[in-house]
Amino acid sequence: MEDFPCEVIRNFSIIAHIDHGKSTLADRLLELTGTITKKDKGLNQQVLDKLKVERERGITGLSLSFSMFHEKNGTNYLLNLIDTPGHVDFSWEVARSLAACQGALLLVDASQGVQAQSISVFHVAREKGLTIIPVLNKIDLPAAQPEIVALQMQSTFGIDPADVIQISAKSGKGVEKVLQAIIDRIPPPVGDPSVPLKGFLFDSSYDRYRGVISLMSIQGGVLRKGDKIASCHTRKKYEVTELGVMHPEEVPTDCLRPGQVGFVACSMKESAEAHIGDTFYRVGHPVEPMPGFKPAKAMVYAGIYPVESSDFLKLEESIKRLCLTDRSVEVTRETSSALGQGCRLGFLGTLHLDVFRQRLEDEHDANVIITAPTVPYQIVHRDGSTSLVSNPTDFPDPLEFASGGRVRAVLEPIVKASIIVPEKYFSAMMDLCYEHRGTDLDWHPLDPPGQAGAAPAGEDSASTATATATATTDRVLMRATLPLAEIVTDFFDKLKSRSSGFASFDYEDAGYEKGDLRKMTFLLNHKPVDALALIVHAKAVDETGRYWVEKLFKIIPRQLFEVPIQAAVGNTIIARRTLSALRADVTAGLYGGHYERKLKHLNNQKESKRKMKKVGRIDLPQEAFFDLLSSK
Repeated sequence: MEDFPCEVIRNFSIIAHIDHGKSTLADRLLELTGTITKKDKGLNQQVLDKLKVERERGITGLSLSFSMFHEKNGTNYLLNLIDTPGHVDFSWEVARSLAACQGALLLVDASQGVQAQSISVFHVAREKGLTIIPVLNKIDLPAAQPEIVALQMQSTFGIDPADVIQISAKSGKGVEKVLQAIIDRIPPPVGDPSVPLKGFLFDSSYDRYRGVISLMSIQGGVLRKGDKIASCHTRKKYEVTELGVMHPEEVPTDCLRPGQVGFVACSMKESAEAHIGDTFYRVGHPVEPMPGFKPAKAMVYAGIYPVESSDFLKLEESIKRLCLTDRSVEVTRETSSALGQGCRLGFLGTLHLDVFRQRLEDEHDANVIITAPTVPYQIVHRDGSTSLVSNPTDFPDPLEFASGGRVRAVLEPIVKASIIVPEKYFSAMMDLCYEHRGTDLDWHPLDPPGQAGAAPAGEDSASTATATATATTDRVLMRATLPLAEIVTDFFDKLKSRSSGFASFDYEDAGYEKGDLRKMTFLLNHKPVDALALIVHAKAVDETGRYWVEKLFKIIPRQLFEVPIQAAVGNTIIARRTLSALRADVTAGLYGGHYERKLKHLNNQKESKRKMKKVGRIDLPQEAFFDLLSSK
């Protein structure tokens, strides 16, 4: 492959709200540059979404890098596309991908308009100093309103409507203009091949034969096969065995020059050695490390257990293999008296958890039970120390909060949430936020009157007034502070249901706040079941207790003796249902009508059940747990 100086290199990402067409636009760009053909791609299959779960759900969960070559006015350009996820759970992936770029395509759906995640990713890109190219997608849909959405982008982002490129990524209409704008508007990277090597690691994957494959952006110097490189973070040394670019599959090259983005294999055996945001240099020529990333912080925890206890080692190995390609998952072993051995995993959000579960099933044929998701709580002890608790069984009992107890307070994680919703659903969204303990509720029209700007050139004043009125009164931007625990269960489903699917939701971490929380345990035959423990707010104790007791009552199989099902907070029973015993017909073999004889058999049966209730164990198969925790 020929050498490309920095002047002809463009590094860019596509950023957008979920389902606004990022992967489809990426496919069209790859086709236009000849990187792939429609025959290679296959019918309706997106190249950048390689995982089965990504194609099925229409989401992108992992970052990828692809190199394209395009000729304009006799000059060959190297275009490096770094694809980013769109869902709020994968915002960490977005941040690290943008660090290797100089520009970004801000993609907005012409029928849906600016959404919550559109605003979030725009500000991330702006903070990193990237050049933003606004693109309106899906202009061929019947519900598309490109002029109105362009006005929304102007008032929300300060973007001139004349700079907005209107396209249909599905049909390919207007995509050629996007390609030209990438070359004309995005600045080239800055790098000097004569200075010491400086490589920025922004992603990694794992290959069972070659070890860790690192995605690097070369900031300075030249990286060649056989070079000995070292990490600024770990100080470990490696020898480069293979390098190249993704076009779209791996294409080996002799070297990577400044401004280029490519893969590097250097016999790195452990995935933990590839620290995202690390800087690599040539051995003997140390450099100043680049600003790194904060490590991904798990926001949602859940226990994962095999349906068959004997499959634990196989499940653990499957989890380890998946974690090699998803560094943001935290894994620790745990044991449950009800479910046996399993793993406690930490995720960036509930979608992240669900994608991981589906990958376990799709790629490793695992059959698993997942406990109710929880968030990490901060326990403040009376001696001033703090600790994090993510497993409900480790949560302090009520006696520990009493005078003389070791716990002074419990802090729960909170988030700053943004909801964009049509005005007619505004009251339903307010009710939803208050139901989930929302505070600091604030709102304003997405496009304040008088700030929509002048009409684009060529439009008459009447049509502009209509467009402006629609843009300024149709949608509302709501902001609220919510406990994270309230949005990791069914909040998103309720939000979509109550807004007929029109609301969009985004959130960011806002630290910790004191909360009035309780540990709820469930007892079967007066014995606690640790796998069912929950952490709930004091106001929701009664409702939650009754709901789960009713759920248990319907799913647990009847036993040979009477089983009380109870929800308790400390020593207080919140709710109870009694599962009646299975009774055999002990008088079926008797003939005649001798009453005392039948009574003797019935009394013997009653006494046997009374003794059994004292010493009997509940027959609670793991399939019942699976039904309990997977049913809504």
